Amino acid sequence: MEWRKLDIRHRDDVRKLALQVRPDVVVNAAYRQSDWETTADGSVHVALAAAVVGARLVHVSSDAVFSGAASSYDETCQPDPVTPYGAAKAAAETAVRGIAPDAVIARTSLIIGDGDSVHEKLVHALVAGDVAGTLFTDEVRRPVYVGDLAAALLELGASPHAGVCHVAGPDDISRYELGLLIAARDGLDPAAIPAGVRSASGRAGGARVRLDSTWTQARLTTRLRGAREFLAPTAKPDSAQQP
Repeated sequence: MEWRKLDIRHRDDVRKLALQVRPDVVVNAAYRQSDWETTADGSVHVALAAAVVGARLVHVSSDAVFSGAASSYDETCQPDPVTPYGAAKAAAETAVRGIAPDAVIARTSLIIGDGDSVHEKLVHALVAGDVAGTLFTDEVRRPVYVGDLAAALLELGASPHAGVCHVAGPDDISRYELGLLIAARDGLDPAAIPAGVRSASGRAGGARVRLDSTWTQARLTTRLRGAREFLAPTAKPDSAQQP
């Protein structure tokens, strides 16, 4: 595998690389929450470049396109963002649909890995006392495991599906409960995780955004596991047992 560095804010550079590589499939997961040029304009540049070389496009979007006013959101729901990042993601979706009608727009939620995701690092930092803050008990998402997400994106890229797909886990999990699950898996003290309520913080954005992935899951062989499953502590072997 060969890695190439690319700033997707530069339209000509994106087009040049696409013409050099001529990929069959392009998966665009690039974003910066505070940067419209990367999240919105950059997505336009990637979609245009994919169209030039006839590549299949899988555009990764976010549950941030929703306000949280509805009880849940399936693939037919229209964006109603309430943050600049959500607005940029919604704008990118609109552009991608116009440029590449056969593209997949894959909305996802909180992405959890094997220790290196933003939320996992935050939990460790909070427990260690390296940062101040709280995890909200009233902010709910449907987290997805990074391996399940990657497999689903590759599967969608090889499929005939077009339009919006939701790729998130089935479990409703608050930020605080997610922190507890991560702590249990990693052997951290759960009592050291500070809890708070988003409603008292004045923070912008939807408090409870539940992506309904039922339609997409029925079309995937990849199983999108819930956080309570993929964060379950691995059973440790009995050290007293002899081979």
